[in-house]
Order: sequence, then C-alpha cells, then structure tokens
Amino acid sequence: MLVGPPGTGKTYTASALAGELDYPLFQVRLDSLITKFMGESAAKLRQVFDAVSNVRGVYFFDEFDALGSQRQGSNDVGEARRILNSFLQMIEEDHSNSLIVCATNHIEVLDTALFRRFDDVIRYSIPTSDEIVRLFKSRLSGHVAKGFQWSKLPELAEGLSNAEIIRAADEALKETLIYGHDKISFKMLKESIADRREMRKSI
Repeated sequence: MLVGPPGTGKTYTASALAGELDYPLFQVRLDSLITKFMGESAAKLRQVFDAVSNVRGVYFFDEFDALGSQRQGSNDVGEARRILNSFLQMIEEDHSNSLIVCATNHIEVLDTALFRRFDDVIRYSIPTSDEIVRLFKSRLSGHVAKGFQWSKLPELAEGLSNAEIIRAADEALKETLIYGHDKISFKMLKESIADRREMRKSI
C-alpha cells in the first residue's frame, strides 16, 4: 500500500517495481470497476483477480480510497461496501506470483481491515527543504547561471510535490532552449515555480 499526496511518486514506484521485476504493469481503473448494479462490480473484480492468478504482473490499483473507504461510513453505498468485502476476501485468497500495489491520497478514509492484507504500507510526503534543492539540482545542474541561488529555492517551492518541482525545472529548461538562452537564470526558474502554483489553483 502506497500512501501520500498526489505527485509524490506512488505511480512511479509501481512502474519501477514492474521494471525491476521484469513484470508487465497493469493499472486497474476503479472508476470503471464500480457500478451501481448489484453484483456487477464484484464480478468485474473477480475477473481482475483471475488475471492476477493467470498472468504474472504488477497490478496497480490507483486512488484506492474509491474502493477502500470505511465499510460503515455514513456516506457509503451498498455496492461499494460489497465490492470492498469482495476485495478483502479475494486478496486474502490470492497466492499468485503477481504483485498487488494499491495507492491512496487519503489514508484516513480507508477501512482498517485493509491494512492487515498488505505486507507493507509505504508513506510518501511532500519534499523537505533539502530534498527540494536536490530535486532541482538533479534536473538543472550544469544548466544554471553562475552564482545560482539554490538556497532560496525551498522557500519558493515549499508545499509543491516532487512532480510539480520536476515540471517547474523542465519548464525552465524548455524556456532556455526556445529563447536561445545560454543558462537558466534564477528569475526564470522563479517564474516557472510561480506558474506551477497558479496551475495548482486552477485544478
């Protein structure tokens, strides 16, 4: 089970696991799995677990809170409760060589019974100040102007996810290429970070 905010590396981890194991990666779309018709969702889930048994791979259930919310929650619907119970039973019975990876942004809504079914719960978090600098340096070292103010980046990028930081760095690199600049200036990267913050507001 992978737990953490969006953009912190959960999907990337599933992809990396598949690559390291030399397994195909299968992403299970829960929004197409859950329907309002009694029994239909459980039947679809059974097909997924039949594939888990028959085709060795990494099976990635993203946004798992759509399925794994508290069974007794006041906002729960009957079919969602039934499919969660089916999932708990099927994962308990699974003895395949496949790897099941689930990811959620909202651990607080998950049914506690789920955690007993997973070997590991890995938590992801927003980058710390040191990690922000390392992320930018990993992307931009060798491309920035002399005397670049790396130490000011944590204040500018505080609260952004790993993915947002990488996109800000890539935008600054693209601007450098498009406009023919020799190096990335601090001002250019600052503007790219600000653009990322504005994009977050519009989502």
